[in-house]
Amino acid sequence: MAVDYAVIIVYLAGMLAMGWWGMRRAKSKSEFLVAGRRLGPWMYSGTMAAIVLGGASTIGGVGLGYKYGLSGAWMVFTIGLGLLALSVFFSARIARLKVYTVSEMLDLRYGGRAGLISGVVMWAYTLMLAVTSTIAYATIFDVLFDLNRTVAIILGGAIVVAYSTLGGMWSITITDMVQFVVKTIGVLLLLLPIAVIKAGGFSEMKAKLPTEYFDPLGIGGETIFTYVLIYTFGMLIGQDIWQRVFTARSDRTARWGGTVAGTYCLVYAIAGAVIGTAAKVLYPNLPSADAAFATIVRDELPVGVRGLVLAAALAAVMSTSSGALIACATVANNDIWSRLRGAVSRGGGEEHDEVKGNRVFILIMGVGVIAIAIALNNVVEALTVAYNLLVGGLLVPILGGLLWRRGTVVGALAAVSVGGLSVIGLMAAYGILANEPIYYGLLASLAVYIVVSLATKPTDAAVLANWRERLAGRGAEPAEPAEPASEPTSEPATT
Repeated sequence: MAVDYAVIIVYLAGMLAMGWWGMRRAKSKSEFLVAGRRLGPWMYSGTMAAIVLGGASTIGGVGLGYKYGLSGAWMVFTIGLGLLALSVFFSARIARLKVYTVSEMLDLRYGGRAGLISGVVMWAYTLMLAVTSTIAYATIFDVLFDLNRTVAIILGGAIVVAYSTLGGMWSITITDMVQFVVKTIGVLLLLLPIAVIKAGGFSEMKAKLPTEYFDPLGIGGETIFTYVLIYTFGMLIGQDIWQRVFTARSDRTARWGGTVAGTYCLVYAIAGAVIGTAAKVLYPNLPSADAAFATIVRDELPVGVRGLVLAAALAAVMSTSSGALIACATVANNDIWSRLRGAVSRGGGEEHDEVKGNRVFILIMGVGVIAIAIALNNVVEALTVAYNLLVGGLLVPILGGLLWRRGTVVGALAAVSVGGLSVIGLMAAYGILANEPIYYGLLASLAVYIVVSLATKPTDAAVLANWRERLAGRGAEPAEPAEPASEPTSEPATT
């Protein structure tokens, strides 16, 4: 394992070095939180794909393939569909708003007062997303170094907190590009063909497994529908995803770069399911489906390649963890703490150098995430709670604000409150993993939003006029101070 250890250690050291580089570059709030809104299509596509394809998509996607066969691709596939929908229909408008958080968008659209409560819901979602990603370090480091669970979480979490705190979005962007390349090589180009060959090829796989393993809908229609509600719609409204859209240099970059990333997700989904299916042939009696990834990597890959593929799994976890962490800290600082102090940012206002304050929040949130991850055991339940709150509470007011002129701030607040409380109550009644909470929670949120909006005074014409100006790309934030001539640029000038 010495060669594998060396690969992993070099990879982790490189992540910290990227954090140090990002610290030199992030000199303002815009640079620190959204990479100066200057990413071109290549970097934007890679980082967007990296953040949405985390440990659940890699380890969990292979596990679903092990359990259900090719239809196990649906979870990650719906993530890709959500990213495609966001990129094609909404990303250009989102990028033109020049805000930092989803809550700022709601304030712009509805004329204030929607930000704080939506910020609390979004903060809870991003916090739990960061926690579930951090827990995954325990699985990977256990395979690598046979580490104690707590030590593994602290080690992996500390590295992510370090480079995220140092350089903010610039560090996360550069590390995500490295992680995107490592995942592509490790999972798609190495693990996928090796797993299929070791399993005897597709003909042998079909001969040894039940026919339902090769049924595209074998996982069940209701499960696929639930995945669409949770993950496809979740991609449309999550702060961690929107914060990457805010980094795009132009609305064209956001649209086409996101489309490329979404297409990559579809390929990744199928690859994970095929690897899991191959693992079922090789190891038909594993105690847990989620052990399929680690088992096939440990037992079937040659030295060096094994280290690279494990680095790919680590990259998947780190990219989601760092993206969720900076999103959590951004919401906590900009949407909750600043509002409680009365320093409410309306989006596009005067730009201040707030790097130090945001660094402090990333550090605080990071320590909190590590502590919660150590105490928490059930990753699936935590992730389900996070997405149920996000989709049940915020989907309707966000999409309603983008698509329906008649929606009002009172309707939005009612939809957030009723939707959020409904999913919490229904999870208590039906169980956290039940489908009913998200079904009924969304219906309640939609009904309340429409009824209350129609029953209350329409949004002020001046607010709507300002909203249209921002959607058109006018009234944007002031330009950042000029960069020193010696600083490198992130992308070529052309799009």
